[in-house]
Amino acid sequence: MIDQEDFIAREEDPRESMETMERVSNKLADLFGGMNHEVPLLLFTDPFINGQYCEAVRTIIRGVRELSHKVTLREYGLDHQLAQQYHVTHSPTLLFDPEHYFIRWLGAPMGQEGRTFVEAITMLGYRKTGISKPSEKILEKITSPRAIKLFVSPTCPYCPQQAVNALKAAIAGPDKISLEIIDIQANPELTEQYNALAVPICYANEILIARGAQPEELFMASLEKLEQQNFFIPESDAEQVDTDLTIIGGGPAGLTAGIYAARSGLKAVIIERGALGGQVALTPVVENYPGFAQIDGKTLVDIMVNHALQYVPIFPDEEVMEIHTGPPFEILTNRRRYSARAVLLATGASYRHLNVPGEERFAGSGVSYCSTCDGALFKGKEVVVVGGGDSALTDALYLANNDIRVTIVHRRDTFRAQDHLVNQLPQHNIKVLYNTEIKEILGDTKVEEVVLHNKQTGETSTKRTDGVFIAIGFEPATELARKTGIDLTDDGFIKCDDNHRTSIPGIYSAGDVEGGYRQIVTAAGHGSGAAITIFEDLVNPYWTAPGKK
Repeated sequence: MIDQEDFIAREEDPRESMETMERVSNKLADLFGGMNHEVPLLLFTDPFINGQYCEAVRTIIRGVRELSHKVTLREYGLDHQLAQQYHVTHSPTLLFDPEHYFIRWLGAPMGQEGRTFVEAITMLGYRKTGISKPSEKILEKITSPRAIKLFVSPTCPYCPQQAVNALKAAIAGPDKISLEIIDIQANPELTEQYNALAVPICYANEILIARGAQPEELFMASLEKLEQQNFFIPESDAEQVDTDLTIIGGGPAGLTAGIYAARSGLKAVIIERGALGGQVALTPVVENYPGFAQIDGKTLVDIMVNHALQYVPIFPDEEVMEIHTGPPFEILTNRRRYSARAVLLATGASYRHLNVPGEERFAGSGVSYCSTCDGALFKGKEVVVVGGGDSALTDALYLANNDIRVTIVHRRDTFRAQDHLVNQLPQHNIKVLYNTEIKEILGDTKVEEVVLHNKQTGETSTKRTDGVFIAIGFEPATELARKTGIDLTDDGFIKCDDNHRTSIPGIYSAGDVEGGYRQIVTAAGHGSGAAITIFEDLVNPYWTAPGKK
């Protein structure tokens, strides 16, 4: 392959020595000489629009055609019927083998983009992209069309990498992937329309999916998910994985445990059936995690996952079906079998929902399930708290202490909370609506009011509010623990000692599945503590001590 610097020098520096130019020409001739497929190019131009770019495209293609007879060029005006047939509206626009692919270049492949142009010609001429196996697997998952718009600049050294990624996708999947490479200098109106002021920037189906250059697999994953992906986890074909520790759950507790276990010298893996990061990935803004005054929940998860991947393999989208007690433990998933000396359950918990209209729509826009996470956002405002247990009243008192006007909505006529919490409500001017349920949450772009139904009188009314804090309990993910025979608490959480040991020796727990404060930082603390305990126990198993079964 031609050196990128050589090609760029040829394009950018007309004073380049004849020796260097001859070397570049010979490399290109060798590169193009083995092509066994025609590469037909169609160029559409308008003499009154971007004339200098039109001439630049002609010059570049003329040079390529001198080196290979496989490259052909036909040029038409924007008023030609073929321009209408191919929906071409910008000058210049270069189409690559339009009978087989939808790949077009709006502008001229000059400067840094000379490399991209050479890559496009050779991929089409050889019908080989060099795409990786993991990338192929990702593309196979794409079942609906993807229309890529990639904005580049001749002066951007990072653009060719992303452009080559996009070319590989379009050539490998011509039936479902189209590509427009758009030169921002030649197309200022499109640049402004898409706010493409920092290249490379990529859209697919009019959705922003990537800023900056990415490794190939990350680009393909972003294209498949239609949102920027910040880490890539290759799929494994292994039928069995042997480990010291199998961690079930990829939230803060599980990810932290993986890091600490690996740093202790244990061979560990993490299995996650749902979204990595758990509830954190669904949290719009996190304001109480040390080191970050404010951070998007998904961004925090990406940081954690990337950190964990430096130490431990992660198996996403994989569900554990059974755990057979050992030693060793046998963990059966919907994909494979794991053998482990110890197991950590970090399966988490989820908030119970009201399941009323507007709840899902306004989640993160006025609907919250965590007063300590989001309370500060409502200072000086008015909110309702839904629930009648300890959690609801604790949330209400916490919010009231932060200069927030609070009304509790409770569906019964008495609280289930402890008396000392109930007795504090009048002291903080917290109003209570008994025998009342929320039937709907209303607003435009955020919560503005709730529809209330009084169960005693049958009356329906509305109440203005800035937020709705739902505190009606948690659903710990303990199905696997129950099936395995692990003891649970009266509240349904995993029962464990101070060192995260469960009732079955060799099986441990960490995070929200144990109950407690249900905070990111405490879950991470649980994960590290559990991993340290597991390391110490595997070195000196407590269950083999005298008097232990």
